[in-house]
Amino acid sequence: MKILVTGAAGFIGSHACERLHLLGHKVIGLDNFSSYYDVTLKERNAEILKSQNITIHHTDLRIDDLSTLINEELDAIFHFAAQPGISSTASFEDYYTNNFLATQRMLDVIEKLASKPYFVNIATSSIYGLEATLTEEEAPLPASWYGVTKQAAEQLVLAYSRRGLLKATSLRLYSVYGPRERPDKLYTRLIDCGLNNKSFPLFDGSEKHLRSFTYVQDILDGVVSVLANQDTCNGEVFNLGTEEENTTQTGIDTVEEIIGITITIVNQPARPGDQSRTKANIDKARRILDYNPQTSLKEGLEAQVAWFRERF
Repeated sequence: MKILVTGAAGFIGSHACERLHLLGHKVIGLDNFSSYYDVTLKERNAEILKSQNITIHHTDLRIDDLSTLINEELDAIFHFAAQPGISSTASFEDYYTNNFLATQRMLDVIEKLASKPYFVNIATSSIYGLEATLTEEEAPLPASWYGVTKQAAEQLVLAYSRRGLLKATSLRLYSVYGPRERPDKLYTRLIDCGLNNKSFPLFDGSEKHLRSFTYVQDILDGVVSVLANQDTCNGEVFNLGTEEENTTQTGIDTVEEIIGITITIVNQPARPGDQSRTKANIDKARRILDYNPQTSLKEGLEAQVAWFRERF
């Protein structure tokens, strides 16, 4: 298959490109190389992909002409590109344009094609709101701009599917971690602070937050399985994550155990809209996609620490 991956220079997107390439597909990536975090990290990911003969285009889905990249030759699109997480530096406009408008512009191009690629929308457990423990059939209650705009984008994709304009599915990912994790995310920051004698800023109360911390390769097992189940997955939503719950404090303790260093913690005010609990209900994904994540938190963090030491 010929597959387009958006957000290809990012954390999960770059791993997806590699996995799809290893499965024998021709992969084309695009990324806008946003300055939301250090662009050199994305450029490094892009160079890794290019060394594997994966083409990467510098493209902004919000403003660039997409017709040359989205065409009848494509068999599938995996749409990872987004304004991520909860950030005090990102405006509502950032979330709206990167998460909703960018998705709409892609769909507008696809609608005009005679032969349409299968569209795999990458969504998030943040759609569910402060406690992400629901099944796919229950009503989401997003509590952040990120969650709201990602839900809107998901519903836009599914609306196109309901109208028969394309075949698509949406995957709601849970607390993904592992090598190449963004520098603003929990475990990369913890490892950096531990190995480089820095203080770690911890939001008040977040040490008690429960998370379905899911290793990136376990997430990708579910993501790529859609390709073999396109008709069954069309118009459907799936939760992808581990059923194992751990507190943030357990994550801190595990990183400290692996690196053999006690990390200095500095408390910060709580973030509005931050989730207090995520627990992936994956009954549907297990039944239809044969999805079964296996990596323990310690195993995944050992791999992430090894990556960090090698790269930084």
